[in-house]
Amino acid sequence: MTIRLGILGAGARGADAYGRWVLQRPERARIAAVADPVPHRRERLADAAGVANAHRYPDWRDLVTDADRTGLDALVVSLPDRLHVEAAIAAAEAGIPILLEKPAATTAADLDRLAATAEARGARVWVCHVMRYQPFWQTLKHLVETGTIGGLVTMRIEENIGFWHFAHSYVRGNWRDTATSAPIVLAKTSHDLDAIRWFSGAAPISIASVGSLTYFRPEHAPPGAPEHCLDGCPVAEECPFYAPRYYVDALAHVDGFPVSLLGEDTSAEGRMEALRRGPYGRCVFRSDNDAPDHQQTTMDFADGMTATLSTSAFTGQNTRTVRLTGTRGEIAGNLRTGQVEVDLFSPRASLPESALTRVVGQSTRQPLGHKVFELYSGPVNAVGEPDHRGHSGGDDALMDAFVTSLAGGGEPSTTLKASLDSHRMAFAAERSRLERRTVRLEAA
Repeated sequence: MTIRLGILGAGARGADAYGRWVLQRPERARIAAVADPVPHRRERLADAAGVANAHRYPDWRDLVTDADRTGLDALVVSLPDRLHVEAAIAAAEAGIPILLEKPAATTAADLDRLAATAEARGARVWVCHVMRYQPFWQTLKHLVETGTIGGLVTMRIEENIGFWHFAHSYVRGNWRDTATSAPIVLAKTSHDLDAIRWFSGAAPISIASVGSLTYFRPEHAPPGAPEHCLDGCPVAEECPFYAPRYYVDALAHVDGFPVSLLGEDTSAEGRMEALRRGPYGRCVFRSDNDAPDHQQTTMDFADGMTATLSTSAFTGQNTRTVRLTGTRGEIAGNLRTGQVEVDLFSPRASLPESALTRVVGQSTRQPLGHKVFELYSGPVNAVGEPDHRGHSGGDDALMDAFVTSLAGGGEPSTTLKASLDSHRMAFAAERSRLERRTVRLEAA
């Protein structure tokens, strides 16, 4: 059975992540319709997939209306954040299964509306929480579930955004303005909140969060800094955020994301022209951004477990690090390197068997000489190095689970029901940050 998909939104996620997977597996799925208001994005994906001209839509609503006539089996919703609920509800009411890019909704009211519609219609909605499909996080979940470190007591995740990534997405890019996108705790760290909810097995009872937009503000602009980098910036040689250094020099051999967001012409000349007046060439201190550049969130659970989530723009890394402490052991990991360190406190403790990982080292740690195992868990490229493409394998694994499910092979773990709590956790965290108080989740 070949699954026929409609792609709503042919940007970085719709085309470069989910669409790419489909194009590489024509025996399992095909793209039968594409909707995107930007002509070059719509036509590029539609041409690659061989989509009929009649099934190329500027407006996603027309694609949904025609879904039955087009013979679609499911829709992939990868539109801008604020359109997710409207598109998902339209698809649910039409009886079409949906793969929905996160966040599922950008407000608590819209989330409740989507959940009610999905339940009333019996809709099949999966949310793109790709971390559940990464070998790295699956390894950590297996270690916790098998009791390797005893009862889980604390969980700490650091979301290191990377200074260049933050400037691209949250100062100059689509998620810079929370009024038109979503709060960063939802737009960026909803994956992390979903992982915390997944590991804890329950929603927290309270959440406290602090953070602000501290640095990327007009008062921090260097003297004489223009509106756009190419308008004669006096500190171009020393500024870490000088746009041409990233989009033209560092990414010279990249034509896809993030360069493709500049415009259709990705030549060096085309990039420079886009940076002269476009949003990605703005001075980072003179943009219309309001996304916090750092935020810390603490969660308290009924069983005594606690979790913390820290995110920052001011990092040289672009990865997640995690530390789990349990009553009989401790786990520390780095998503980018795929390295996991497991301390086992009991002298008789051992690692469970797992096909997801391999042991690359073993030692002991004083003063009691307890065992320490070094593991590698993650996809590798052709030369055996960590492969970070597609969210370290998560995008491909999610699409595989989605298409398998549509063909009758069971349900993925990221159903809408499974994602509701993590979204509500994000809304509570943002409310806590803005109101400067701890929020009880049931009262959020």
